[in-house]
Amino acid sequence: MDAQSLVRVADSFCPRYAGRVLSTSARLLRLASLLQSRRHWAGAALAAELGVDARTVRRDVDRLRELGYPVEASSGVGGGYALGRGAELPPLMLDDDEAVTLALALRAASANVGGLEDAALALLAKLDQLMPARLRRRSSALHAVTLSLRTGPPLVDAGLLQTLATACRDCRTLAFAYSNHTGEPSQRRVEPLRLANFGRRWYLIAWDQDRDDWRSFRVDRVHAPRLGSAFPPRAVPADVAARLERGIAYAPFACRVTLRVPGTVAELEAALPLWCGILECESATHSLLRVGADSPDALIAQILMLGRPAELVECSEPLPALQQLLARTASMLQTAAPRRPVDGGAASTVPQRAREDRNAPSAVHLPRCD
Repeated sequence: MDAQSLVRVADSFCPRYAGRVLSTSARLLRLASLLQSRRHWAGAALAAELGVDARTVRRDVDRLRELGYPVEASSGVGGGYALGRGAELPPLMLDDDEAVTLALALRAASANVGGLEDAALALLAKLDQLMPARLRRRSSALHAVTLSLRTGPPLVDAGLLQTLATACRDCRTLAFAYSNHTGEPSQRRVEPLRLANFGRRWYLIAWDQDRDDWRSFRVDRVHAPRLGSAFPPRAVPADVAARLERGIAYAPFACRVTLRVPGTVAELEAALPLWCGILECESATHSLLRVGADSPDALIAQILMLGRPAELVECSEPLPALQQLLARTASMLQTAAPRRPVDGGAASTVPQRAREDRNAPSAVHLPRCD
């Protein structure tokens, strides 16, 4: 449960009306949740959040220490309070929607992040034991009717994600070994900013100290990360999302083209899938689409799947090579087997053996995917 949820729980014990102060027990729960939400709090900021004076904050901190919370205090400029290591989680109170959301999130995370399976199953067992029947039916409904298809092993380890997230949160430098899309190894020293999730992959956005620029790194290519010293946070670039999209869908690929496509960026974003490439505004009536792929064959296939007219602006591959690929595809279609009439003269391209298998009593008919 996040800090805001705990704050709502505290307020539910003793609502704050005009002119009314929180009771001591509710204020302690609120103070504990605030200390868990941020690494460091100034005393004045805590007093303002709780609506009390600095002396009351000090007394409440002493009460938390008596309850086993290792609250650390520092004085002077930049002083304040911080929750030290070893603090136990306070009792969590979940409403109906939060409990169901937690159960669904645990099942989804264990399928996409490695190292969570045992912990997720243990926590799900606890939730299932404590949930009332109405919530148990809700949380298990989606899992009961979901068919899990083969997707391969999880792409990233939970421990690695936790290390990177800690570095982002605490503004700690990172040093790690990295392999780019061609497999070339390198050593990186970065100031991490954010983690981003795209499909089943995770990416780290960071300031590369050696290249003096923002970079994005695929987390499954990061190895042996080491936390370093603290650094002053940098201003978040306004185009951080665009930088990440370019780093994922275009820049890493060896084969790249730029196409001029009729339509505005907003119109094309609604019509084209996210994986097709990077859209940029060129004029009031046309946009530029930058497409990347691992090979010329994949590049041609991706362009054809756009399903709309386009004009070639730039291309990293020799045009004759791409034209030969298209000619080979056209030749293959021209030499395809002729359509054979079946059942009263209707033409069909389904082979006879496939039709016989389809009509066999033991055949399994799978639903069509539209």
